[in-house]
Amino acid sequence: MDYFKKLQELLQLERDEDRRNYEKLALHSSVASRRAEGLAWYPIAIRGSELGRGDYLTVELERTTHQDLPHQLRFGVPAVLFSNHDPAKDKIEGTIAHQSGNRLKLSLKTDELPDWARDGKLGVELLFDDNSYDEMKAALKRAEGALEDSEISTYLKVLTGQKSATFLPNIPFFDFLGLNASQTKAAQQIVSANELAIVHGPPGTGKTTTLIQAIKALVKSSHQRVLVVAPSNTAVDLLSEKLSGQGLQVLRVGNPAKVSEALGSLTLDHQMSQHARYKDIKTLKKQANEFKNMAHKYKRHFGKSEREQRKALFDEAHKIMKEVGRTEQYILDDLVAKAEVVTATLVGANHYTVRHLTYDTVVIDEAGQALEPACWIPILKGKKLVLAGDHFQLPPTIKSELAAKAGLEMTLLEKLVESSPDAVTMLEEQYRMHTHIMGYSSGVFYQNKLLAHPTVAHRTLYADATALAFIDTAGCGFEEKLEGTSSTNPEEGAFLVRQLSLLISELEVQQIDLDASFPTIGVISPYKQQVHLLKELVDRHPALEPYRRFINVNTIDSFQGQERDVILISLTRSNSEGSIGFLSDIRRMNVAMTRARKKLVMIGDSATLGQAAFYANLITYAEQQDAYHSAWEFVGSE
Repeated sequence: MDYFKKLQELLQLERDEDRRNYEKLALHSSVASRRAEGLAWYPIAIRGSELGRGDYLTVELERTTHQDLPHQLRFGVPAVLFSNHDPAKDKIEGTIAHQSGNRLKLSLKTDELPDWARDGKLGVELLFDDNSYDEMKAALKRAEGALEDSEISTYLKVLTGQKSATFLPNIPFFDFLGLNASQTKAAQQIVSANELAIVHGPPGTGKTTTLIQAIKALVKSSHQRVLVVAPSNTAVDLLSEKLSGQGLQVLRVGNPAKVSEALGSLTLDHQMSQHARYKDIKTLKKQANEFKNMAHKYKRHFGKSEREQRKALFDEAHKIMKEVGRTEQYILDDLVAKAEVVTATLVGANHYTVRHLTYDTVVIDEAGQALEPACWIPILKGKKLVLAGDHFQLPPTIKSELAAKAGLEMTLLEKLVESSPDAVTMLEEQYRMHTHIMGYSSGVFYQNKLLAHPTVAHRTLYADATALAFIDTAGCGFEEKLEGTSSTNPEEGAFLVRQLSLLISELEVQQIDLDASFPTIGVISPYKQQVHLLKELVDRHPALEPYRRFINVNTIDSFQGQERDVILISLTRSNSEGSIGFLSDIRRMNVAMTRARKKLVMIGDSATLGQAAFYANLITYAEQQDAYHSAWEFVGSE
């Protein structure tokens, strides 16, 4: 069918562009540059090794310097261990089997380390992730073929917009504990759906809470097995913890992003290690290692009988490792059979340990951030799909402009909201923001349907504090500068940090307890270069020193899914042409504004921003709330 053929073509464009970007960095830059880009750890030390599945060696590596640098090394991706003595020759490929903090485990395609691994100057770096693209491509091909299969074709026709979603007419009404009216309606719709249910969750509306209760009903009342996936490990972790907290048997496939005992106990590795038969594996592995060590004692110069003896020892070790593999498979099958809910990332749903499983229902959270081809990996494992997300927040990152423009930027969530409106329930009550912070987004994105729960509707930092401010820098001469491909505005940055300092002075006057209730603060800009500048300014400001642990400075994209008591936004753009770059993607601004609970301060140049209708109307909204200020009001008081 054309639907899946087109997706395959778009995916190929994206893959080609992604590979070009990777090769530009990986093949034509120094190890220091690759480390700075988050592609490599260097230098590293080997902290241990053990024989893993398939008789492959797994080594534990630790980065010994530059430990605070962000990186892209994560579970399941291909990587290479190399020696910087001769990186072109001395390298060995593998897959990251676990990553936590500054340590990772790399499963190598060998059963012993080469000699060069003992000579120092070691590093580990990402290889191009062909596996994820292969999985997506294979899923699209399977989907194309499955349309001919009468058993699954109705489900797929609904998901490709050719048929309308249907619902069971007479299901019992569930008493979903603690859910409000729109949340209950969404959960009920999930239970009654035959093929598709969509939960549209605007910021702060309790989407996760709704999903948890609906999944619990599917498992406990309908005895279903459910696959729960999301594009990010952080979202998968949150769902895994909360589902387990409801008493469900959860199996977390893959490597959690955060380290916690509660999460660790849900992982496949941990559950295997607690199994009654696991001690058999430890005994067998110990025996195999002993045989290998004996074999390695035979050095290069030996005769025929020694050679035969060495071979016999290796054969015995391999035989034992085959038995290890069989025992591991037995444990795995046992654990999987007991799991009520399996959780993973989109691609992780096809991990070799659970690849063969099928489910009654597949739930995709953060569906507004999910690349459509990746969604088809879990979708084909189920008979019913639940999508949850907000298509008015940030879309997935797409590297190929050509693929984006040709349709890859449109998510499956957006398509199905359009083609199956009867399957959509929007959550309408939010528990995060003051009414004034919520108001503009509610009008522009959510048909003015959002309501603030009484506990947050008029909540401010302290009595008489305002919740909203737009500070207009027009006429102040705060000009933007272009640094590389990113914009920066030093004067606006300095002005924002002075505003932050004034706000903290007000909080000091209110005698807000530094330990018990001091507000959390987010400082946001859409531009990386401006974020870098703001971080430096915050770090250098003496008055902010005691409060630094409460302040987080980052890009809008990094703040998606988070919230803070106070948000200050540096809009950065200020030029005579009225050019606003990717600020024109108003979904990005929706995310930025809706991170704030009690106070939102936006700083920008109305002369530049006001040429776009969204920002002109935002400034008008601020005026209506008596929240508009000129920066000149503050210049004299600084």
